[in-house]
This record gives sequence, C-alpha cells and structure tokens, in this order.
Amino acid sequence: MTNTYDLVVIGSGPAGFSSAIRALDYGLNVCIVEGKHLGGAGIMNGALTSKTMYELSMDYAIAARIDRGYRVSSLSVNFEKVKKTVIQAAKEKQYQMLSQIETFSPAQNKKGALTIEYGWASFVDADHIEVTGKEGTKLIKGTNFVIATGSRPRLYDGLQIDGERIITSDGILHLKEFPERMLIIGSGIIGCEFATIFSNFGQTEVHLLDRSNRVLPYEDDDVSSFVSRNLENNGVNIHHTATLRHIRKHPEHLEVVLDYHDGHSKVIEVDVALVAIGRVPNTEGLNLEKIGIELHKNGTIPIQDDCLLRDGKGTCHVYAAGDVTGHSQLYSVAEFQGRLAAEKIGDIPQYPLDYSHMSTLMFFKPEVAAVGANEKMLQQRQIPYKAAYYSNKLVNRAIAMRNTNGFVKILVSNDDEQRILGMRAAGPQASAFIVSVAHLINQGNSLHEVLKIFYPHPSIPEGIQECLRTLSGKSIYKPEAFPDLINIREWTPKKE
Repeated sequence: MTNTYDLVVIGSGPAGFSSAIRALDYGLNVCIVEGKHLGGAGIMNGALTSKTMYELSMDYAIAARIDRGYRVSSLSVNFEKVKKTVIQAAKEKQYQMLSQIETFSPAQNKKGALTIEYGWASFVDADHIEVTGKEGTKLIKGTNFVIATGSRPRLYDGLQIDGERIITSDGILHLKEFPERMLIIGSGIIGCEFATIFSNFGQTEVHLLDRSNRVLPYEDDDVSSFVSRNLENNGVNIHHTATLRHIRKHPEHLEVVLDYHDGHSKVIEVDVALVAIGRVPNTEGLNLEKIGIELHKNGTIPIQDDCLLRDGKGTCHVYAAGDVTGHSQLYSVAEFQGRLAAEKIGDIPQYPLDYSHMSTLMFFKPEVAAVGANEKMLQQRQIPYKAAYYSNKLVNRAIAMRNTNGFVKILVSNDDEQRILGMRAAGPQASAFIVSVAHLINQGNSLHEVLKIFYPHPSIPEGIQECLRTLSGKSIYKPEAFPDLINIREWTPKKE
C-alpha cells in the first residue's frame, strides 16, 4: 500500500518543521519523515540543548560572583541534575511540536493535515521514497518533497570517536559527570561556546585547541581578541597555533600530544576530548542519484534561490532547506528556507532570501552578536568604510548593572551616504538589539537617518546611538578623552 501526500518533508528540524507547518496554511496534506528524534539538532544535541546548558552555566557563574555585595554560601552543582534540566527543556519543545502535529492529524478533518512517520527515507524515484523504520518499510508518494535532513558533527581525521572519552557535541549529554580536565578541539563558535559553558561551571580544567593564532579566525582581530581574552579570564587554557598530533588512551586518562607552529611540542593530560570542528550535511542513504542530483564537493545539495534542486533534468518538485544546502548553518536560515519552499509549493508571490545580512549570536561570556559585514569582508570586497568602537564602560545602563564588559562596533560606508554595513556587539542584551540593526541594514538606512531616533534611557542600546554619533563626530564622550574605550578608523582600497 502506497501513502500519497501533497508534500513529504524529510527531516523535522527547523527547516523541515517550518516547511510542513507553512504548507498547512495552504491546506496541503503533509507527511514529515523523521529518522531519529523530533526537532533534529535544533532541539536535541544542538541549538536548544547547548543553549540551555549555557544559560544554566551563566546563572551559576553569576551566583558564584563575590564582587557585588553578596555571597552565596556552599554553592555546588550536580552534572546529572544539569543534564536533567537540559533534557526537560528539549522535551518541552518536542511536546509542543507533537501537540501541533496531533492538532492537524488527518483524524481532525481540518483543511490541512499533518502526519509523522518515523524511519529513514531514501528516494526510489522522483515521486516516491521508501521509509525504513522499526515496523518495516513503507512506500510513500509525494507530489512535492523537501529535503531537510540537517547536519551532524564533523569528525577529526584519524581520531576515533568512542562516545565516552573522545566525543562530539552529540556526546555531551552522555557524560556522567563534569570532566576534571577537557580538551576542546576547534576554536570556532561551537568550540568557544563549550569552552565558555564548562569554564563557567568551574568544575573542569578546559583546554582549547586553536590551530590559528586567534579564535574565531573569520572575525575581525579586535572581536577575536576580545573573545580570547574573556575565555582566558574565565580560566580557559588556549593553545594558539597548535595542532593535534595524536591522543593516547590510558585506563584513567588521555595523553594528548600537541605540535606548535614554532616547532616545539607539548604533552597534556585530560579526561575527555571534545571534537568541535564544524558540521557536515546528512545526505547519506537518501539515494539522491535516483533523482539525478549531484552534490557539491563539500557534500551539500545545490539549490536555486527558491530552494528548488538543480538536477539538470527539469525536475521542479523537489526542494532542499537547512544545513544540507550549504548556506550558513543557522537555525533562522533553515527556518526561512523551509518556509520559502512551502510558499513556492503553495504558489504565492515570493521574495528571494538575502543571506548577506544574517544576524548571528555567539554564546560566550559575555554574549557576542553580529550582523552584516565585518572589516575583513569589506576589505576583501574593496569597499571603503569607517568603523567606530564604543565600550560598554561608558554606557549608563551597563554601569548600573555592574556589567560593563562589552562593546558596540559599527561599520558604515565611507561616502556621502554613510550607509550602515555591519555591527558587532558584545555584552548584556547584545542578542536582543542586534535585530534592530539588521533592520537598518536591510532598509539601507544611513547614519544621518538613524541619528534622528530617540533611544530610551538608561538602556544598553544607547551604546549603538553613541557609537553612531562617534562616527559623525557628535558623541557625548570623545575618543580624545577615552582613547582606550572609543576609537574610530577608516579604510580605503589602495590605488594601483
């Protein structure tokens, strides 16, 4: 027996679930196929669980402070109870998703219907997939398909993941206790986030392996240096310009050999090694060759602007969304792509997604937010710009919060328009106000237009106002008086 649906979505992460739910708005009969757990990495072993653990670690770090006039006595933390809280958060979201699936089940006789099938999908042809689960194999026919199978942690060549002492982010919740000593391999966002989490709890000696000379190497040097300095102040041992030669397993510990760029080596002893060097798309087993799809060299699925697959054969009913497409591996991007695919299927007016102004959050101590271009990007594109840096130490609300470790950095075009091109911010509430700047960038607002806005006082976003005023020479506090807290610079391509 073949089950037939208007839309079959393979994967229930942010891309897949948003696509399925948006399709309900058009009255479509939808089937979600999920091979592992509902919500994908957006819920379990990914965004929600890691951020729950981050929030708990930040709460613990605040409770442990003794510089605010109060002190918590006999503060302790239990890893098993932390894990339980994290899993509770994930299940809360999963049950919200399940509630919606049941609300729109075919038995409810609503305009649109939603069914979930648990199992692993593979294409038979452009119109059919096989779903293999615990109860056997089912054949499912779809008028349209969305491939939203997400990604998994990238493995380190030559290093065997055992899930106990050598792990990826998928193994964090399998740990039985806080490791006494941990090596984190990789100094990108994922590595730095876990370094922040475990150093916040104060139970683990954290070593961070940084192959380059700075963490977050794609960010501007001042941002990378800020993050690196705060990690070290939080107790993290950063091994700059180091590569992993090998790890020797001993009954009670791991022996790690590191080689540095200057030629010397170092041997350290840890209990757990966490591989955090990025993620790779999940495309294995889909049998994409059956529908004529050739993957990019990095394993991602080629798509057009409307998320349709490029197969060279005129197929126009198979889409892909989320991490498998190779566009930035962000929850928000996956969700937007999933919705866009459903809207294309629903045949409503479209607008192309603009990936150039995406907002990014980095859960460090303090949190860091980014939107638009940074200096490295603009220099690579040969775009002249002006940059201003304004420290939170001059922002009244941050002073009142006794939390001044942070900054606002804004880039504008170095011309008469002075359009806002990008921002980097760190400190309290950075994740909240970054969206307002994203709107300004998307609308092409100029510095002069934005300065007409009234900012509430006292508020953290006043740092944005003063940073913009610095660029126009109108700031209340001047760079001449505070050269270590305010600076402004400009860059113009060299004439050949």
